[in-house]
Amino acid sequence: MTDESNLGPGMSMEGTLLQLMGIVVSEATPDRVVATMPVKGNTQPYGLLHGGASCVLAESLGSIGSALHAATYGKVAVGVDINATHHRAVRDGIVTGVATPIYLGRTTTSYEIVVTDDRDKRVCTARITCQLIPAPPGS
Repeated sequence: MTDESNLGPGMSMEGTLLQLMGIVVSEATPDRVVATMPVKGNTQPYGLLHGGASCVLAESLGSIGSALHAATYGKVAVGVDINATHHRAVRDGIVTGVATPIYLGRTTTSYEIVVTDDRDKRVCTARITCQLIPAPPGS
């Protein structure tokens, strides 16, 4: 289960896609976000980790880091671009995603997310860019 105390104000995993996919965030700061995700339940018809699942993990981690950075400016982060390269197939176990910032600005952020398998082999490399926008009233 994700410790939501380090996710920042107004951020909850309850009822989200992250919860549905079994993603557990273990570390969250603007400089580094780490989470795990089970392969089981997140596969495509051939029994391999679904590329979209890797993208969900990557976008989630980059967005959390961006949101934590955005909060220092009284803003929220919204994803505007993501790309991913899938390097190897995974059939079982747990994958780990680590997001680190490439750029942290006042209006945009970019993160690189590396997803590895149980043997610490790179499964996917992704990059996300988020736009920082004014926080909606009441958020």
